[in-house]
Amino acid sequence: MSDVRFPIGFRLERLAKSHPRKAFASGQTDVDDWLATKALQNQDKHLSATKVILDESGGIAGYFTLATGQVDFGDLPAEAAKKLPRRMLPVAVLAWLGVAVDRQGQGLGRLLLAQALRDCYQAGQTFAFIAVILDCIDDTSKAFYQHFDFTELPGRPYRLFLTAAQLEAMMTES
Repeated sequence: MSDVRFPIGFRLERLAKSHPRKAFASGQTDVDDWLATKALQNQDKHLSATKVILDESGGIAGYFTLATGQVDFGDLPAEAAKKLPRRMLPVAVLAWLGVAVDRQGQGLGRLLLAQALRDCYQAGQTFAFIAVILDCIDDTSKAFYQHFDFTELPGRPYRLFLTAAQLEAMMTES
């Protein structure tokens, strides 16, 4: 996967206090509320990192939030758990991803996901993890992520994962 190229006039930045967080509307209340009220606080506390894509006018067209976490060995499917220690294991977490209602259908969600996965891959060169994990809000978001090879964790239909090996294969293919 080559570098992610956002449309001309758009720019990706780390979330800052000056960004118009409260004006963002994705059509998903939880996604909007996270950005408006919690993303910057969590970033300031080093609990997560949020990046926003700004449009030509400086409005937030979309965003994603990454964090780290752990998953229990027993929560993984047998094929993913093979040869792993039987304990809590490190994971990268795609905590949030949202696209503004007026920007949906333009491919920004795909580009934001690609950038989030690239950021995870690059972080994984320094801080190891076994998978990227995310929780889906609904069936539509689940279908979106499954299109990019995320699969369900056993018994958790809305918690999806992509193994570090799959991520590496994505990032190193030409």
